[in-house]
Amino acid sequence: MAEPAQTSETGRTLRRGWTTGACAAAAARAAFEAWRDGVFPDPVTITLPGGDRPSFALFLADRDGDGARAGIVKDAGDDPDVTHGALVIAAVRPGAPNSGITFRAGEGVGTVTRAGLALAVGEPAINPAPRKLIAATIAEASGGGVPDVEVTIAIPGGEALAARTMNGRLGIVGGLSVLGTTGIVIPYSCSSWIHAIQRGIDVARAAGIAHVAAATGRTSEAAVATLLGLPEVALIDMGDFVGGMLKYLRRHPVPRLTIAGGFAKLTKLAAGHLDLHSSRSRVEPGFLAARLADAGGPAASVAQAGQTEGAGEILAIVEAVSPDCAARLIHLVAAQAREVALATLAGGIAVDVMVFDRGGRLIAHAGP
Repeated sequence: MAEPAQTSETGRTLRRGWTTGACAAAAARAAFEAWRDGVFPDPVTITLPGGDRPSFALFLADRDGDGARAGIVKDAGDDPDVTHGALVIAAVRPGAPNSGITFRAGEGVGTVTRAGLALAVGEPAINPAPRKLIAATIAEASGGGVPDVEVTIAIPGGEALAARTMNGRLGIVGGLSVLGTTGIVIPYSCSSWIHAIQRGIDVARAAGIAHVAAATGRTSEAAVATLLGLPEVALIDMGDFVGGMLKYLRRHPVPRLTIAGGFAKLTKLAAGHLDLHSSRSRVEPGFLAARLADAGGPAASVAQAGQTEGAGEILAIVEAVSPDCAARLIHLVAAQAREVALATLAGGIAVDVMVFDRGGRLIAHAGP
């Protein structure tokens, strides 16, 4: 069972969960012990990289010819993880002599088809950290040695679940990735989304892409892709995590970056916020009121903006009075958002910012 974690905004204690990699390691240990001894440990206990020793109940346990299979239902705690409740199965069978531990992708686990990821093209999408955990878990069960075994990880229904992730864009086809560095899922840390942003940048760089576009949502992404004629591999679905995207690009640069989004989200960036989620950042009304004054807004509108929360509402107030002033306000926000991005990147990357309305129409552009 997952363990307690931090407290939510409502005061409720959120439960931590277990990564797909931790579940795969536990299932692999159970299958390995059953293959070796004929008995499935249930529950099965593993040691995580940080020293925690969680136990997992088996949902599936059967002998399979010269091997064994074990399955664990993933508990992601209170995190809205797409794989919460999925069955993670590990099958263990004898490997070739002196092969050590080798990995295979079973049903619902993807295969890498693009360069730039931490795994070679053609490899099963079982990430390095979960592979290391699985290998260490089996070595612990074997008494410290490294047996010659083949481990196949499967997640039934994983291909359908993968359609709700960014795997296809990353070139991982046929199913999910087996992820997890610590083995623990922290509720609402959105680690899988941030991981996908970073891997998207890696894949774009490996493909020789010189210009990437990072968007806050689907409307702005579709609009910027059409406007600039960019291929899918150049598109980064950053969502609210502009800070994570910029900081990763600072260490792994590309020549040019376009940031695309709606007025409200990019107003937060302009105000210096690098996490654009509504629960983690907000723009003080005075910020937009000051920008409106800079745009030559009427004194009455500036005063009203200073008392109004919500960037969209403020923009509507200005548009009703002066569409030209509203256009200047949007351009000022785009320009300041670009300055924040440039400062975060600390040089070396050409940046422009595009602001789109709800219909995907470009309403402001700042930068080269």
